[in-house]
Amino acid sequence: MTKVTVDVDVLRSEIEKTYAEVSTEPAKDFIFPTGRSWAIDLGYPEPELSRVPEATAESFAGVANPHTLGRIEEGATVLDLGCGAGFDTLLAAGKVGEAGTVIAVDMTEAMLEKTRLGAQELRIANVEVRKGYAEALPVESNSIDVVISNGVINLCPDKEAVFQELFRVLKPGGRVQIADMVVHREVPQEAKDDINLWAG
Repeated sequence: MTKVTVDVDVLRSEIEKTYAEVSTEPAKDFIFPTGRSWAIDLGYPEPELSRVPEATAESFAGVANPHTLGRIEEGATVLDLGCGAGFDTLLAAGKVGEAGTVIAVDMTEAMLEKTRLGAQELRIANVEVRKGYAEALPVESNSIDVVISNGVINLCPDKEAVFQELFRVLKPGGRVQIADMVVHREVPQEAKDDINLWAG
């Protein structure tokens, strides 16, 4: 079991506050890059980007492109863990087609609303938006073909619990396509205990 040294409720509150601002005030300067130009820098192909509504793209805050890690098949059931404004959700919805489903999970209501609005703007009916935490997913066991996640798991203090949930919801033979930040050296305890470093 992962030893969690931060107050998880305070951490979640700070993360939710930060990402609500990314949703509602996308022009604001954040300590991390955001927006359509950032998605272009990360290598998202322009034909796909052109189909993403501007309101969705302006609140994009990922760290890489999880779609490059494997092909998402038509008819698949995809979970977007920490969907944010729905950028990767909408791309996945186009790939699974009408026969597939994308379940978008996030803990920030402002981001979930942006995901809903993006799906409505594109008239996509195969996106299900659910509020929840990565450590306790509102998703049935053995129901997901592919999990995508972009810059989210690094924000979770109990990563072991997150991966247990991912393996619970995956079908046999399902896979995980994660884009995230990785630290290659030991993080000092004072940094691990700093809520502002976690949330930003």
